[in-house]
Parts: sequence; structure tokens; C-alpha cells
Amino acid sequence: MAEVLLECRDLDAGYGDMAIVRGLNLRVDAGEVVAMIGPNGAGKTTTMLTLAGSLPPLAGEVRFRGSPTKAPLFRRARNGMSLVTEERSIFSRLSTADNLRLAGVSLDDTFALFPELEPLMRRPAGLLSGGEQQMLTLARALARKPRLLLADELSLGLAPLIVRRLLDTVRLVAREQGVGVLLVEQHVRQALGIADRVCVMQRGQIVLEGTSDEVRGSLDEVEATYLARDAED
Repeated sequence: MAEVLLECRDLDAGYGDMAIVRGLNLRVDAGEVVAMIGPNGAGKTTTMLTLAGSLPPLAGEVRFRGSPTKAPLFRRARNGMSLVTEERSIFSRLSTADNLRLAGVSLDDTFALFPELEPLMRRPAGLLSGGEQQMLTLARALARKPRLLLADELSLGLAPLIVRRLLDTVRLVAREQGVGVLLVEQHVRQALGIADRVCVMQRGQIVLEGTSDEVRGSLDEVEATYLARDAED
């Protein structure tokens, strides 16, 4: 049986005293990709930030690598968690190589993930394309060899071909390195192509959960029923 890397039980999450997410139960095992999908405003980003330790839970429990935790993100990072947020985590005035050095990752490990970055080492990160910046961001997270990756909207503003490249890399490290992945993704059909399990969120709760094959088999119904709401997350 695979190691349970991340679990939350009856989690309430939000801002101040206002709960956006209520009674959430979720699990991510080693080597699996769990996609969290839902309309804008469903609470996906709030969930991700709470699981990462950037927001304190309002109620319930978060367990990381088998133990309850209330540790902040930097401590969870030392224990094997990586977080990629919607904002690309680069230092725009520094070179690509210096961005990697600051993250403490090796160039060899980076090029193994994204050989596209090798000729860009001297270029200021702010002059990279959006796709190259996201490759750099993901490389900084994955070349640390984490046990768990939390990734929020890797595809934001990117062309479908670049999205596929990023998601294929996520699938590769899950399969070959046993990394557990929780993925919030707006490109639902592409996410289903790499996910093992899918959780559909709506109004702060998981309303549907299943394997990617199960969700893909009724995707038109899922999109019409759960993914059509337009609001801010």
C-alpha cells in the first residue's frame, strides 16, 4: 500500500472567521496525481494554501507524512513539500541559472526535467516567455526532489502545447520518483489525462470524487452540472 503523504479530515478553511471551505476530506498518496477541479470561487486555492501551511485551518486536521501538522510552509518544505502557486515564483532580474542556484537545485536535475532551459541559463528570468518561466518555476520545485507537490493552476495564461509539456513532467515525477501531486487545474481535459483521481469542488465542498476514467466517462455532465459557475476564487 502506498504511503499517505497528505490528508485532511473535516477541514474548514477561509479567511479571518469566514469559512470558504467546509468539512473537507482529502487524501494524496505517494506516486499518484490527484486533480482538484471546480468553477472559480469553489475554494480550490483556499484549500491549497491551507494544506500548504500558508493559511491556518479554521477547524479540522491536516496530516503530512502521517503526522498532524500546523507548521508553516517553510517547515513543511524542509520535510518534503513543494508548492507552486498561480504567481510564477521567479526573480525576474536574476538570470535563469541564478534562480536555480537560489532554490538550491542542481543544473543537471533541472535539465533532466526541462532540457529546454539549458540554452537560457544566462538570460534574465523576466525575459523568458510565459511558458519558459513556468518551466523554471516547476523546475525549482521538482529538482528539490520533494515527496509532495501542490500545484495551483500551472496552465494559467499558457498555450495548450506548453500546458501538456508541464503536466507530462508532473506525471513523470509521480510515476518515476513516487512524488504525490495535488493539482488544481483549469484545463480539465488535460488534467484528466494525467490524473489518477479527481475531486470536483463546488461552494467549498467536494461534491464528486472518482478515478479519472470515471469522471472522464461523464465529463459533459460534470462540466454542465459543476463547472459552469463564474465567480472569483
